[in-house]
Amino acid sequence: MTDVKTPVDDEIGAPVAKPGKPIAWPLGLAGAALLIIGSFLSWSYDKTILNDLSINFYPGGLQILAIIGAVLSLVLLLAEKGPLAKLGAWLDATLGLRMLGTGLAIYMVLILVAITTESDGLINVNPGGYVSLVGALLLAVAAWMLPLRQLRDMSEARLPGWFEILAIAVLMGAILYAAAYALGLQDAWSFILCLVFVAVVAVALFRSGAMSWIGHVAQRRKKVLTLAAFVVAFLFPFTQNGSDANMSIANQVLIFGATAMGLNIVVGLAGLLDLGYIAFLGAGSYTAAVLSTSAFATIGWKPNFLIVVLIGGCVSAILGLIIGTPTLRVSGDYLAIVTLGFGEIFRFSMGNLDGNNGPNLTNGPNGVPGIPDWKPFGFDFGKDHTFGGFEIGRFSNYYFVLLLLIGVVILIFARLNNSRIGRGWVAIREDEKAAEAMGVNVFGLKLLAFAVGAFLAGLAGTIKAHQDAAVSPDQYQFLESAFLLAAIVLGGMGTIAGVLLGATILKLLPEKLRFFQEYRLLMFGLLLVLMMRFRPEGLVASRRRQLEFHDENEELAVEVEEERLAVGEAK
Repeated sequence: MTDVKTPVDDEIGAPVAKPGKPIAWPLGLAGAALLIIGSFLSWSYDKTILNDLSINFYPGGLQILAIIGAVLSLVLLLAEKGPLAKLGAWLDATLGLRMLGTGLAIYMVLILVAITTESDGLINVNPGGYVSLVGALLLAVAAWMLPLRQLRDMSEARLPGWFEILAIAVLMGAILYAAAYALGLQDAWSFILCLVFVAVVAVALFRSGAMSWIGHVAQRRKKVLTLAAFVVAFLFPFTQNGSDANMSIANQVLIFGATAMGLNIVVGLAGLLDLGYIAFLGAGSYTAAVLSTSAFATIGWKPNFLIVVLIGGCVSAILGLIIGTPTLRVSGDYLAIVTLGFGEIFRFSMGNLDGNNGPNLTNGPNGVPGIPDWKPFGFDFGKDHTFGGFEIGRFSNYYFVLLLLIGVVILIFARLNNSRIGRGWVAIREDEKAAEAMGVNVFGLKLLAFAVGAFLAGLAGTIKAHQDAAVSPDQYQFLESAFLLAAIVLGGMGTIAGVLLGATILKLLPEKLRFFQEYRLLMFGLLLVLMMRFRPEGLVASRRRQLEFHDENEELAVEVEEERLAVGEAK
């Protein structure tokens, strides 16, 4: 048996890239050109589907996305060989092209499938669709013929400060445009295809190394990135043309994100598995409901709305202390079972406090309906307002309050994460016994994690009650706690951007893909399985966890190499 060796560069010991085929580059250019030309032609005979792709020389939304993909492919091709060759010295243009070309081919195939299923058959596909499909296939084939190159470390790529700030602004602008466009899509197939395109571009940018450079820029300019993110979030309602439906979804995402951020303290930092966390959100909501001016409110005291918000947070924090004090002596699966029981006890308690089975505090299963909108300082949150020619509706009014809340929650989480308390939580998460031996107050920090996390959930709950105008026990089931935990696992435990991304995915997709309602849990489970297999650290991995996985992979690689050498010696 002869060993097959990979050619190695004598100077640096790195594998030498195999040369590509000469036809690859011009073939890629031809594919990108065909994709653009086909996108200006009609794709569908039926103009009632996919937001009308039937007009020649007037591309629709999905055709514009294909043109954007083709232009990105041209940039990567010119970086591989052409006037942008200096850029190609830093970017892995070939890997990016492979992902982009393959993804665009899949995108075009799905569009033809959508046209076929939404209309009367494949006969309704116009020539432009086939031209674009051929272009995408040629681009994919050419990309896999191109050679791989050895790259430099992207952390060394230092560009002028104004260019880095401009790159952050362009990225944030693209995110704003993509979010506004995706939410504006009412057709299910169009929304799915838009998600596929966004995923393809994101993967291509990651594989090319462009997002790695953006990551280093973000680390160097955290303040600029944070400011740009909040500016984009502030401008979002002005892109929705006063759509209450879209803004309602955005508000649910913010409430879900703020609650998940509180759970992130408990699970992501302290490593405590809480399966009843939705109860703290419910406690804040019920506090706001019974203190409101609703005709069904059971408490006569009607404080100012800011006081209500603080009271709701404090009530949830007290509940966190009450549940944490006796139960934090256990850990692991036992803690998960106890917190699961607490969540169910809260739900049933809210249903029984109806004056028959207990004191009349929550109106039992009927809950507290008719909660009025806030009217702080004469500003009615329930009415439409016009600012600078833009109409701002009821849900947009609450959106700005929730945006302020999420800013406060992020600030609290970031400060705690970088503090001595945060390091203590991480030590407990990694090894509780070792942390206790080093003098960490394990029980006190666990209790603090429960209280702070519950407080943040309570704040979100008070705003949720007024926005929904009603609260009832069935809103706080175990499944909601499971989705909160899944948002943290999916996004990345211990991170801010990851948890917000996970919350957005898990709250947005079910709303926009209602025709998949019966298969939502199946898709949800499949998504988690794929994440655990291919990216266990989450979509946005924390630095600490990334180092942990990196060290584990290095140890595994050493073990595999030692085993290989042992087998070779035995032979």
